[in-house]
Amino acid sequence: MIRTAPEGRWFIIGAFAIAVGLALATWWIALLIWLPITIWVVAFFRDPERLGERGERLIIAPADGKVVSVIETDEPAFFGDRAIRVSIFMNVFDCHVNRYPADGTVAYRHYNAGQFGHAGTDKASLVNEQSSVGLTTTHGKLLVRQIAGLIARRIVTDHAVGRTVQQGERLGMIRFGSRVDVFLPPGTIVRVKVGDTTRVGETVIAEWAA
Repeated sequence: MIRTAPEGRWFIIGAFAIAVGLALATWWIALLIWLPITIWVVAFFRDPERLGERGERLIIAPADGKVVSVIETDEPAFFGDRAIRVSIFMNVFDCHVNRYPADGTVAYRHYNAGQFGHAGTDKASLVNEQSSVGLTTTHGKLLVRQIAGLIARRIVTDHAVGRTVQQGERLGMIRFGSRVDVFLPPGTIVRVKVGDTTRVGETVIAEWAA
């Protein structure tokens, strides 16, 4: 049985209700067209358990998707300094539940209303609607930024400031196509490159330098 995120409950119920309605109306061609959409809705909201590598020195992927950028940049909001940014783009077929890359305490939360441009572009980290979660860890600061895309219209972030979280624990999700940026201290050893595919809660994207 596929485990699904609670945010998808009404979307899934609605998709199945439409399928049942088409079947009762004997609109078979419409039903055949709609069934793949119903299956996709269930798959989109899947929330699988991922049991990849874990460890205090490891930083794991917060999202399924493709690495579209690995750069050093300014991060004034939480770091107040330079940081390494690893950007992961999620298409509509990826799992959209996000998970914490490391153990830590939520020290920063900020939501910024913005545009709904293509999440794969570099400027999306600045201008798109987004929700940021900053962690303090035993190795330093870490920031996860959930960024809405062209179709995404709701970002869900689960925990408030002060909450202690664990590596691989659910952080939240973004509906229908988006991106997640991870900001790390300079000197962090990045283990992915542009073009790599990540699996949420499973792929090791970096290691702490100390």
